Amino acid sequence: MFGFGKDDTNALTMNQPHPDSLLDTGVQGVISKPLDRVDGPKKVTGTATYAAEYAIENIAHGVLVSATQGHAKIKSIDADAVKAIPGVIDVITDYDTFIRNSQQGGETSAPTQGVRTIDYFGEIIAIVVAESFEVARDAAKRLKVDYEPLDDAAFDYEANKDKAEPAPDGLIKGHYDQGDFDKAFENAPVKIDVTYTTPSQNSAAMEPHASIAVWDDGALTLYGAYQMPTSDAQQLAKALGVAQSKVRIISRYIGGGFGSKLGIAPESVAAAIAAKQLGRPVKAVMLRQQVFDATVRRSNTEQRMRLGAEAGGRIVALGHESITSNLPDEDFFEPVGIGTHFLYGGENRRINHDVVRLNWTLSGSMRAPGEAVGMVGMECAMDELAEAIGMDPIALRKVNDPQQDPELKVPYSSRNLTRSLEEGAKHFGWDQRQAPGQRREGDWLIGMGVAAACRSNQLQQSAAKVELHPDGSATVSSAMTDIGTGSYTIMAQIAAEILGLPIEKVTMSLGDTNDPPAAGSGGSWGAASAGSAVYLAAERVREKLAKAMGVKAEDLTLKDGMAIGDNRSVPLAELVGKDGLSAIGEIKPGQQEKQFNQASYGAHFAEVGVNVVTGEVRVRRMLGVFAAGRVLNAKTARSQCLGGMTFGIGTALTEELIHDPRTGKLVNHDLAEYHVPVNADVPQLEVHFLDERDIHANPIHAKGIGELGISGAAPAVVNAIYNATGVRVREMPVTLDKLLDHLPAL
Repeated sequence: MFGFGKDDTNALTMNQPHPDSLLDTGVQGVISKPLDRVDGPKKVTGTATYAAEYAIENIAHGVLVSATQGHAKIKSIDADAVKAIPGVIDVITDYDTFIRNSQQGGETSAPTQGVRTIDYFGEIIAIVVAESFEVARDAAKRLKVDYEPLDDAAFDYEANKDKAEPAPDGLIKGHYDQGDFDKAFENAPVKIDVTYTTPSQNSAAMEPHASIAVWDDGALTLYGAYQMPTSDAQQLAKALGVAQSKVRIISRYIGGGFGSKLGIAPESVAAAIAAKQLGRPVKAVMLRQQVFDATVRRSNTEQRMRLGAEAGGRIVALGHESITSNLPDEDFFEPVGIGTHFLYGGENRRINHDVVRLNWTLSGSMRAPGEAVGMVGMECAMDELAEAIGMDPIALRKVNDPQQDPELKVPYSSRNLTRSLEEGAKHFGWDQRQAPGQRREGDWLIGMGVAAACRSNQLQQSAAKVELHPDGSATVSSAMTDIGTGSYTIMAQIAAEILGLPIEKVTMSLGDTNDPPAAGSGGSWGAASAGSAVYLAAERVREKLAKAMGVKAEDLTLKDGMAIGDNRSVPLAELVGKDGLSAIGEIKPGQQEKQFNQASYGAHFAEVGVNVVTGEVRVRRMLGVFAAGRVLNAKTARSQCLGGMTFGIGTALTEELIHDPRTGKLVNHDLAEYHVPVNADVPQLEVHFLDERDIHANPIHAKGIGELGISGAAPAVVNAIYNATGVRVREMPVTLDKLLDHLPAL
């Protein structure tokens, strides 16, 4: 419990299934519909205010200073020289308080601080504040820093991977063994032993990290681009050494995050310290290169896949062993095998994670941490196993679709993997797939690929307030955020459906820690968690309306602003009174997440063309089928899947952060050199949803979908490339140089 008043709070801990949902009985007819975003008009007219756009009086402009060494100690900073530049206000160098590494999402402790010792190239070490951005930027470039290089640097992955250490237990176990893997693999009639690699990646959100810090009577208001304001405010308070009650974060609109804005980043603390020292508001916006250098990256991975199977395809030995990288002393590791734990059966299992410590940019969560890259290894290995057996890849997956969690031995709350594969095959025309290298159109080899999709479902403690006003309109408020996923819209739909209101009568207030706390946007838990809180608050308001009308709640019908019951129809405005009605809803995870394995599932299908002259790969079409509980808005859900599939194209074909093995520096740290898929790379994408309800997940029966769309998308493309060419590439991304020498002659 967050500690709200009992009478006005409808709290639910998910200890039991919730088979009955008001969203099934509502008559307003707005839930699940493909409604336009309620915040859309503000965004397309430029009136949605993002973090760097707040008009604050007397604001000063700060530009962060990045370290130009990969591992060193700061001996001195010559601040006086740039302070003499007209317009420069100050140079702030708070070595002990400045953030060394961005905070991971959901943590409430302070991030790693102290920047006198540099751990990676580009680490933020100072902030220059001036009357204008241009002056601050010029002064920051001129600032001279004297370093003392350290001799224990580790910049080269290949040279250091033999020093990899077991990952600490965290979200999943670092090392996991079940049965006798070695014996089962050795004795398996059919087996493969292959290694897949993926490079470091960046979230590449359109909006850079930005903060405006305003102090008033010892209290800080930070306008920031943050996905999880409730926990972010706790992180920021502890980093600054002030009480949590003295920190407010406002994050109304976020221009993409994909995990990079889960926890506070260096610009937040730097702006806050500068604003306090100067006694005036300070704005700090990271340069695009600093976003790449000094927030978080997805770790590179090296994945050894060993699959042993019977002649009929049943897996008897499943091994997924990975090496990832992170800074020294950091607990986070890319959970490469997180989906492998429950996706397929196999009684003998080994799923290990090792970490090599490097002086590279911090590794952290990026969209679908674990599955997005881990399923490249798993699903490409399944394709190789099917080839070795002489079996259709879909048939192999269906044979290994387990009836219960193969490790925890608990049932699945709902699972539609086989159905997704079958529906996708039908819509995609899988029966037209030919043997590898057999289909050709002029200079183009054509192939089809398939991969499963899975993503663990999580419920996080969240709260929301619903107010019904005397004029019959409603306001929904929560510290939940919308990072472009559609939170404003789907929560308005939930409230409108339960209260029987047209959606235009519902006003949303999100992204302010003065509102009821919420888990925020991350881990694909936002809609289910905050949405369930809205559901519970609206349910309590509905009960109050029933009491005011003198009928039982189950006998009340709400539609178009009218309350109908006991053969009467009364406008809501007549029932709410002059003060209106309000309630707070609060959801918490409970025993259901332990008694059932909760996850979303799907299947990706891709068709590619590979040019035999140039080695160019073009994705010609993609199709995804997904089962993620109740779809709350068909349009925003589809948009999430389209985005995930586009991410998958990037993983398969274009995205790669390149680290200089001499310094650790990212040499392609901007959107010109880090190649995300652009419009020309992305064909028409087709998305289908399976009708599903998960009564064990939450009262709205929805599960996470934002990260499901990327999970498995990349290996579907990679498998299609093999089917087109007969060339198996195991090093991502699949660029033309890895294909060209192996393609058939003209």
